[in-house]
Amino acid sequence: MSARTTPAAPVPPGPPGPTGPTVPSGSSGSSGSSVTSVFVRLKLSLLRNGLRQSGGRRAAYIASAVLVLLFAALQLIGLIALRGYAHVDSLVVLLAAVLALGWAVMPLFFPGGDETLDPTRLVMLPLRPGPLVRALLTSSLVGIGPLFTLCVLAGSVVAVAHGGAAYAVGVVGAVLALLVCVTLARAVAAANVRLLTSRKGRDLAVLSGLVVAVGAQLVNFGAQRLGSSGLGELDPVADVVRWIPPASAVGAMDAASDGSYGTALAQLALTAAALVVLLRVWARHLTRLMTAPDGSTLQSDTGPVRERGSAGLARWLPAGRTGTTMERTLRYVWRDPKTKAAWVTSLAIGLIVPVFNAWQGTGSVYFACFAAGMLGIQMYNQFGQDTSAFWMVAMTISSTRDAYVELRARALALLLITLPYATLVTVLTTAMLDDWRALPEALGLSFALLGAMLATGAWTSARFPYSIPQEGYKNVAPGQVGLAWVSIFGGMIGAALLCAPVIALTIWLNVSEGAGDTGWVLLPVGAVYGAVLTLLGLRLAAPRTAGRLPEILTAVSKG
Repeated sequence: MSARTTPAAPVPPGPPGPTGPTVPSGSSGSSGSSVTSVFVRLKLSLLRNGLRQSGGRRAAYIASAVLVLLFAALQLIGLIALRGYAHVDSLVVLLAAVLALGWAVMPLFFPGGDETLDPTRLVMLPLRPGPLVRALLTSSLVGIGPLFTLCVLAGSVVAVAHGGAAYAVGVVGAVLALLVCVTLARAVAAANVRLLTSRKGRDLAVLSGLVVAVGAQLVNFGAQRLGSSGLGELDPVADVVRWIPPASAVGAMDAASDGSYGTALAQLALTAAALVVLLRVWARHLTRLMTAPDGSTLQSDTGPVRERGSAGLARWLPAGRTGTTMERTLRYVWRDPKTKAAWVTSLAIGLIVPVFNAWQGTGSVYFACFAAGMLGIQMYNQFGQDTSAFWMVAMTISSTRDAYVELRARALALLLITLPYATLVTVLTTAMLDDWRALPEALGLSFALLGAMLATGAWTSARFPYSIPQEGYKNVAPGQVGLAWVSIFGGMIGAALLCAPVIALTIWLNVSEGAGDTGWVLLPVGAVYGAVLTLLGLRLAAPRTAGRLPEILTAVSKG
């Protein structure tokens, strides 16, 4: 029997052998470099193939890359412009520490941002820890994040270094700092990969909203302090941070510029030691991931399953459809990643904005209404939060009464959280400003605003429903962005107009000379007015919900 042969196409290095990756030719010492080149090409292929999936993803990646690179260029130019200014060394040291912190938390908050952060995809390959670590580290240097970090470190070198020795130390220090940042991110990802690839682990991403909210306010507060006091405010903290890797590598530049070469070498050695430790920790976690069994290979517990009765909050909820709907809504808040992310962000921003402004002495008690406004947004697009599971709810709605009870129960579930939270934020803001006279007015306005947003949210949920994709970071399905804008911003404008009478009464009581100390009347007025608005909104939304069930189900199932 004969066989016909055809010329073989060029292929990358062959598959791994029993003791490590197989290379086409060369000594065994070339095995590591071969694995490294394969992983670099793999990283580039992942980036290229990801961009080929859709035009929208390609446009989003290019836009984000342009923005990041533009910001990196501005950082570089700004640091170069600060060359020669006093205390600039403290600024760049703290900037390096912030970069390292960002690299450390990135795998926790964005586990799906880089598919190569999951080394469990390589468990079937017989790769040794040493070559694998080198290959992953080299491939990790390909991307926008390392380029941004390198630009900031390069600007730090130019801003601080003076003299040839300082520039030499700066080049070595910048390379070491970049390697420490990347290795730190990889070590954190490897240590938590089992958690990050689970459903509960992916829920850690909801904290990103909290971190962004807190970080933005901290940056704002710090910028105001620096603008009024100068960079000298950073010196006490920088004196400590400059001995913590990788900031110590940046601190070595300043020490070399001052002629303290022994201190510079010590700081570089400290950064190099940190890099070695991180590489060893990373390699140990990789070895454990490659050899230790996970939950999919362990025998499940087949013991008796205990029936769970009514426990916890469910015991205190009303009976019937109202209690069932309230419990379902609260379970979404606790278990659904997208719903939880929205709640965490709203709770954080609703507290941070009034408290930080009060802390800086520039706030007002009425800023506490921000908490009610942020939480009131959660009433919008109620059915979209159910996604395709809304069909089970729709099967139980056969009349306007059913729709009213469903909407009322969802509003009551939100009030269990929003009412005490808005009250707490208002009292805390009042205490920080020591303006207890305005507490009843602020509470009355918060309750009225919350009632107005619940009313408009119920109506827009039935009139402008849209789907929330369960995968990825998008909160609106493609083609429904216009519906989302109309639903949220149109509803917010309507809520503001509905609150106009209470706002007008507040202004009149504060400017009228004959009103006296009657601000307390706004608390019962605002509470009653908000309750009336909520009931009216639910009554108006119920018939529209019952009559548009097919349209609502179609809209919320598109994601």
